[in-house]
Amino acid sequence: MVELLILILFVISGAATGWMGVHLLPQELLAAGTDVELVRWGLTSGGAVIGLVAGLVFRRLRLQLMRQVRTMPTDLLVSRAVGLILGLLVANLLLAPVLLLPLAGSSALVKPLAAVISNVFFGVLGYNLAEVHGRTLLRLFNPTSTEALLVADGVLTPATAKILDTSVIIDGRIRGMLACGLLEGQVIVAETVIDEMQKLADSTNLEKRAKGRRGLKLLTELRESYGRRLVINTTRYDGAGTDDRLLQLTEDTGGTLVTADFNLSQVAQVKDLKVMNLSELVIALRPEVQPGDELKLKIVREGKEESQGVGYLEDGTMVVVDDARTLIGSRHPVVVTGALQTPTGRMVFARLDEGTSAKTAKSGKPSRSGKGKSSKPNNPNERDTAGPR
Repeated sequence: MVELLILILFVISGAATGWMGVHLLPQELLAAGTDVELVRWGLTSGGAVIGLVAGLVFRRLRLQLMRQVRTMPTDLLVSRAVGLILGLLVANLLLAPVLLLPLAGSSALVKPLAAVISNVFFGVLGYNLAEVHGRTLLRLFNPTSTEALLVADGVLTPATAKILDTSVIIDGRIRGMLACGLLEGQVIVAETVIDEMQKLADSTNLEKRAKGRRGLKLLTELRESYGRRLVINTTRYDGAGTDDRLLQLTEDTGGTLVTADFNLSQVAQVKDLKVMNLSELVIALRPEVQPGDELKLKIVREGKEESQGVGYLEDGTMVVVDDARTLIGSRHPVVVTGALQTPTGRMVFARLDEGTSAKTAKSGKPSRSGKGKSSKPNNPNERDTAGPR
């Protein structure tokens, strides 16, 4: 009943506007011999049709808004309402000089047109700003809160919004970071990222399709787990690709771009934007291994040089052990002798402890110094795959 009443009001408003709008037409169109009544009824019919279309659009928007309001947290609802009100207030303040201009005839149509455009533009702008910076906006209206005082004293730093790149969503590690509390603040997913994952999910390439579906599934799980923390940003930016649009979104919101793409992180740093590279974060979180540390390591394969063996730490760091080539498949204590940081990760060098080295020497196994028995393979048909020293 309410929806039908709203449609009737829109139709009546459109028809009334067309009926009375005939006086705003230029006098040239109402020359002698023109049937004014016919023009009036034409405008009335057109206004009624436009009012009906506007009523249907308003009805759909109203249903969507009510659906969101029922599931929206109170603080987010209040912040969006305040942002919308502030946007409309700014629009009308800027519009006041235009409304005071003495325009006559057809130029008078500029006033209602400017009023509609300015109110829509600034209203949407205030709504979007409140969606991203809602907590900061509410803090302005309650400056005596404990959180606001801590921020003012510099004890508490406000958390910036985290903007997710397609690479970190497909990677899947973002879920563990959120669960461990490594990421604070709101998590923003741009519409362009969702579009890119949808294209991947619809791709004919099996690998790309699997990545796209995995990313969309992860977003669904994050939405169910974190609710209001996950925000879908629907702002459409002009750009050559997803990376350009993400950089514009990061610049506009002042958030932190979370990515696993090395090139994208470098571009963000060049533009002086906040960026978090997951690859660099993983390297930074690896436990430090100092020369002289003793480890219990399993030798899993041969090294590049003769007599070297290779093992791995729990975090995946590769450890190259001297004189351990013949100990593949067994676990032995080793002593760290050094470490090397590379662009792709870290490499640790180690040697067998003195007890294991003595046992190896007594058994006649090969050593790096060349002492001991011959290092020829037992099977003469085997080929030595070790590289040059």
